[in-house]
This record gives sequence, C-alpha cells and structure tokens, in this order.
Amino acid sequence: MSLWVKSLVTGELKANCYLLGCADCGEAMVIDPGGKAKRILEILEEKGLVLKSVVNTHGHFDHVGGNRELIEATAAELMIHEADLAILQGAPDHAPCFGCRSVPSSPEPTRLLRDRDHIALGKYLFEVIHVPGHSPGGICLLGEGRLFCGDSLFAGSIGRTDLPSGDHGALVMALRKRILTLPDEIVVCPGHGPETTVGRERRSNPFLR
Repeated sequence: MSLWVKSLVTGELKANCYLLGCADCGEAMVIDPGGKAKRILEILEEKGLVLKSVVNTHGHFDHVGGNRELIEATAAELMIHEADLAILQGAPDHAPCFGCRSVPSSPEPTRLLRDRDHIALGKYLFEVIHVPGHSPGGICLLGEGRLFCGDSLFAGSIGRTDLPSGDHGALVMALRKRILTLPDEIVVCPGHGPETTVGRERRSNPFLR
C-alpha cells in the first residue's frame, strides 16, 4: 500500500497541514499543524493511525498553532530545524502582528533537524532539505514522490522574504540549487495554496527564472 496523504487547511491564514500515514505500521506524521488539532486527531483515529511525529517546516505561528494540543494528546515527537527554534518560541507573540488571534505556545522540540537528516515513518523515509530565506530554518521534506515545502515555494510564487530574518537571495539560491534540480514529476505540496510540480515551477515560476 502506498503512503496515505491528506491535506487540511488550518488557521486564520489558511495554512496547509499534511497528514501522512503508513498502514503497515499504523503510524502517522503531521506536517505544519496550524490549527484544527481536534479534527486532525479525529481523522487519524478514523484511519486507525497513531501520531508518531509532528514536523514544522518553519516556526511561523500559522504553521505551529496546533503543536501543543497534538503533542499533549499523543506524546508525539516534535521536530523543527535548529535555526528556527527562536521563531517557534516567539510564535504566540507574532500572530497579533498579522491581525490574528494568538496561538498556544509550542512545546519544546524533541529533535532539532539539520540539512540531509532523515525522518522515518514506518517503511517510508523523508529527507530534510534546508531551504533558508523565508525563515532561517525553513525546510522541505522529500519522499515518496512528494516535496512538502512549507512557505519556501508555491504554485507560481515563492515565500515572502520581507519578514524579520528573511533573505530573498538565500531563498532563490536554495530553490534553484536544491529544489529545481529535482525530477520534474515531484509533486510540490506547499504551505498555502494548490499543489504543483517541480517541472512546472522550473518552466514557469517568474521568481525563479
């Protein structure tokens, strides 16, 4: 059986949360739970899956608002790149700056990620690709023909870099060197908006020409 993947739009800024499951081992991974923690847990229970890990592609509040409720309910492992730890810790204070309700503080991560680390979900293995620029510790997760890329890359666009600690040049360089070199057919699962593919973005993304 192939990897089970479900997307769920969460939070006031409509961030994409991804639920991944391995039927063979009965375990699940959640990427970027911006909110709707109760609904996430309900879906996993319906699928007969136990939450094993929560991964934040970066620490911005709209991608981490569900961390605490999920971790407290399941004792799952929490992972984020080491360079985004401070952003994760400050997430509750950042939300009001965008006119949004404050999110619950996140538990401290149990694992700090680095470039080229691997995260296992049963028989599936995902590679961590460090893509700084939207935030210092932004990552993509590559595995099973999919790239979960947070706010680094979107369909026809790239992540904003006008936020504190953003770096436009670093983001464009990382995307060109680390992402656009992947096979065309890799499905890009972004932090907001619809899916796309690496090939489509290489050919038509105006920010990466």
